[in-house]
Amino acid sequence: MPSPSRRTHLYKPYFFFFCLFALVWITMLLFAGGFTTSIKAGMAFLDWPLSNGSVNPDGWLSESDKMAEHSHRLLGMQIGLISIALVLWTYLRESRTWVRRLARVLLLVVILQGVLGGARVRFDRLNLLTDHNLLAQSFAVLHACGAMIVLGLLVAITLAGSRNWIECKQKPGTDVPDSLRKLGLLTCGLIFIQILLGAIMRHADAGLAIARFPLAREGSLFPAEWNFAIGINFAHRCGAVLVTLILLIYIQRLFSNATTRKALALGLYFIPFLISLQIYLGALTIWTAKNPYAATLHHLVGAFLLASTWALTFLLYRPLLDQTGANYLAPDSRPYSDSVTG
Repeated sequence: MPSPSRRTHLYKPYFFFFCLFALVWITMLLFAGGFTTSIKAGMAFLDWPLSNGSVNPDGWLSESDKMAEHSHRLLGMQIGLISIALVLWTYLRESRTWVRRLARVLLLVVILQGVLGGARVRFDRLNLLTDHNLLAQSFAVLHACGAMIVLGLLVAITLAGSRNWIECKQKPGTDVPDSLRKLGLLTCGLIFIQILLGAIMRHADAGLAIARFPLAREGSLFPAEWNFAIGINFAHRCGAVLVTLILLIYIQRLFSNATTRKALALGLYFIPFLISLQIYLGALTIWTAKNPYAATLHHLVGAFLLASTWALTFLLYRPLLDQTGANYLAPDSRPYSDSVTG
C-alpha cells in the first residue's frame, strides 16, 4: 500500500496529457467501430479474441472488411491497456477517492466491453447456425452503448485531472440551482437513449427503412406503412427532434446563469455547432443511401454531443465533488511544492 503522502490533489500535467491521449485513442476506436458496422464487417472473422487464430491475420491490411474489424479489435485492446495504466496511476498518486473509483469503474466497463464484443461474434448466427441473429444484435447494441459509458468516464477523469478543475477557484456550479444539474442529467440521459435507438437501427440494418428526409414520404412526415425497421427509424427521427429541443433549453438555461455563462462559454457555443453538424450528417446519410463515411461520422458526432453535454453537466457537480475534500490534503500539509508534476 503506497504511503498516503505519495497521493496528492495537485495538478499533474503528465496525467492530464495521458488522459487527453486516451480521449484521442477512444475517438479512433469509436470511428473504427462505427465504420465496421457501416460496411457490415463485424463478422470478417468468425473467431474471438484472435482473428483467424492470429493477432496478425492474413489479408487484414489489404481487405477492407478485415482491416476495419481487426483495427477495431486492436484499438480496443489498447484502450484496455490505457485503462489499466489509469487505475495504477490514480492508485499511486491521486488523493481523491472518487477519482480512483472512476478509474476502477472505467477498467471494469472496458473489460465488459471486450466480453460484449466477443459475445457479438461468438453468438452470431454464422457460428450458431440459426435462422435469426437477434442474440448477436443484442450484444452489438449493448457494446455500442457501453462505448458511450467508457467515453463518459474518460471525459470525467480528464476533467478531474485538468489544471482548471484543480487550481481554478471559479467553480461553475457554485451558484447553480440543483434543478439545472438535474436538467443536465436528463439531457444526457435523453441523448444516451437516442444513441441506443440509433444503435438498434444500425444493427437492424434499418438506416434506410425510411428513404426520404426530412419527409418520410411525399407530402407527409409519417410513413405509409409500418414494421419494426420503419418504426425504429421513425423513433430515431422523433428522438432527434426531442433531443435538439431539450439541448437548446439546457444551453439557454446555462446562458441565463451568469456563473455558467462565463465558466462554460466554450462548451455553450460548441454544442449548437455539434447539433447542426449532427442533423446535417443524419440527412447526408439518407441522401447518399448510407454512405459509410457519412454514417460513421453521424455516429461519431453523436458520441461527441453526448460527451460535450456530459462534460458541462459534470462541471456543474464540481463543488459537490470537491466537498468530499476529506480526501484532499490540507494546503498546509502538502508533502510537495506546487511545482511537483508527478
